[in-house]
Amino acid sequence: MNLPQQITLCEVVLRDGLQNEPKVLATGFKRQLLEDIQDAGVKLIEVGSFVNPRAVPQVADTDLLFANAVRREGVEYRALVLNFKGLQRAAACGVTKAKLTVSASLSHQRANANTTHEEIFAGFEEMAAFAAAQRITLSGAISTAFGCPFEGAVSAETLKAIVRQYLRIGVTELSLSDTTGMGDPLLVYRLVSEMKDTFPQVMWNLHFHNTRGMGLANVFAAMQAGADRFDASIGGMGGCPFAPGADGNIASEDVLHMCELMGVDTGVDLDKVIAMARRLQDEVGHPLSSSLLKAGKNSELADLATAKMSGSK
Repeated sequence: MNLPQQITLCEVVLRDGLQNEPKVLATGFKRQLLEDIQDAGVKLIEVGSFVNPRAVPQVADTDLLFANAVRREGVEYRALVLNFKGLQRAAACGVTKAKLTVSASLSHQRANANTTHEEIFAGFEEMAAFAAAQRITLSGAISTAFGCPFEGAVSAETLKAIVRQYLRIGVTELSLSDTTGMGDPLLVYRLVSEMKDTFPQVMWNLHFHNTRGMGLANVFAAMQAGADRFDASIGGMGGCPFAPGADGNIASEDVLHMCELMGVDTGVDLDKVIAMARRLQDEVGHPLSSSLLKAGKNSELADLATAKMSGSK
């Protein structure tokens, strides 16, 4: 079995996790959540996105979060930007890592950003020049990489064409995103293997949703293909507001628990993440999709069984 010794988890609850949430959380709560995420040992955090605040009010305070964040050594803080104006906002509050995104399918690209592939990469060229001048590192994401809710299957050749466009502007860290949870383990294994073989110079990240219950299976399949960087959201919060059925990020605590059971190091304190998930569930006022919130850790069941046996003597 081909498993990595260690994975890197990128916590996206402050961005992807909140953008589809009906309740807009207070900035103070988000600041504390950011502190708690760092206390848990997470080294890669998406703090928010610089998008139209009227379109996505849940992340309208990203500027404030970045401007007031107490940044720690060894932690990477990033934000999503969709256009040049968003990148300028990011630069103004000290962002040093920004993520661009393009959809593999034209239909989702129009729904998400109202542009074509040609138009968005023309804008990315200008943004790349500005980012270099501001000493901002750019990463990239390809949404609907494992299937589009409007167009269905996405070919590997379509993805490769987009990767080449990213490489042309100097972006070599890329995320394959299963925006609406359409991927399956076999597709994930084949696609991740092919992309890693074709573009060995790229640092690959995987972003799965658990919309149809295959999120953790897809993480495992990607690990088998050699992937070791994954996005996840505390409590399983999140989704894309511009794609039907895009709810259900994989829960950070579920990924961490699976890795712990398999002996894969994450460097993240699982119990602290579970505690954050419980607080978030209370704050938003509805159940979250996390399996660990419902069932607890395996070790807790063993402890309970031991306690019951001791009590019966």
